Amino acid sequence: MSSSEFDLADLERRMQGALSVLKQEYSGLRTGRASVNLLDPITVDAYGSSMPLNQVATVSVPEPRVISVQVWDKTQVQAVDKAIRESDLGLNPIVDGQLLRLPIPELNEERRVEISKIAAKYAEQAKVAVRNVRRDGLEQLKKMEKDGDIGQDEQHTQGQKVQDLTDNLIKEIDEALAAKENEIMQI
Repeated sequence: MSSSEFDLADLERRMQGALSVLKQEYSGLRTGRASVNLLDPITVDAYGSSMPLNQVATVSVPEPRVISVQVWDKTQVQAVDKAIRESDLGLNPIVDGQLLRLPIPELNEERRVEISKIAAKYAEQAKVAVRNVRRDGLEQLKKMEKDGDIGQDEQHTQGQKVQDLTDNLIKEIDEALAAKENEIMQI
């Protein structure tokens, strides 16, 4: 094993994965406007297993403040209704046959603060994921040095690159959080 086998690009790819998950979660956070991504985190207990909402229904936005959920199988309407009500999105579906209409209420200050806290929680989860990747990389470097595959200087140099990569991604996560909080707090 040589230092060329230490894959910094793989660590970067894994850290970027945490950032892309964060951005996907943020696309589902409600900011007072209807978005089909708002319902992405919702899973429905259907057919004996937990399934994403988009696998049992079609989600659309016919109006700026309304989300429409067309359930494909009428036996699953109650399960979809229950999943939406039990989510922490604060939505109350209006059931009309197999169609559920979700009016998006104006966000009050209390709800905006609540959603900001959820955004911060998502950001913290992303930071933990990035730090876990950093830890894996540093442990791999220490093992390579212990096994005699790389020298102490090389281990230190590569370790610094891993730390720089971590710092950059943490900064990107903080920037994404600040942008989302700004979007949430806009009236």
